[in-house]
Amino acid sequence: MKGGEALAAELNRIVYSSGISSPVTSKRGLSARLRYLDSKAGREALRQQGVSPRTVRSWMAGKGNVAPTARNLAKIDSAYWTRRRENVVRSGWLGRHLDNNGQGRRMEIHPVDDRAVPTEYRRREISQRTVTLRYVGEDLAKAWAEQDQDGLDEIWDDVLTELDSDYNAYAYVSSVGINA
Repeated sequence: MKGGEALAAELNRIVYSSGISSPVTSKRGLSARLRYLDSKAGREALRQQGVSPRTVRSWMAGKGNVAPTARNLAKIDSAYWTRRRENVVRSGWLGRHLDNNGQGRRMEIHPVDDRAVPTEYRRREISQRTVTLRYVGEDLAKAWAEQDQDGLDEIWDDVLTELDSDYNAYAYVSSVGINA
């Protein structure tokens, strides 16, 4: 995948690991998500997912004698993660977390695995690299929140300039890991 896509996937992992861990299919997970969405913005997020206002009122009041359908559970989960993404970015937590008081965060870059490629077509041996992300936390969080792939790609290009001559070897990677 492109480096910018790998950055987005890693930020998703960081944010999703700090959210509600119980699945939406469990009673605990469902009630936690509904509590999180019990606001004007949360109800709007549910409405945008296609849940009717009457159904939302019923769930919020606890009058729903019937558990939400699998399709509605998916809508609730999607609305939760949409609001979670917005709140994490609005609070500035992610950008501050990545900047780490100006010290940055260590990031491992895992190159594309080309072991399945015939030997005569393989590139030279590319190793895993480590680079420190400094002064890009706020921009990275903003681009991720806006799902701005061009912005993520631009940040990735900035990160790769730290690698000097190996710049092109890491345009596509198998994954990245941020020490967060």
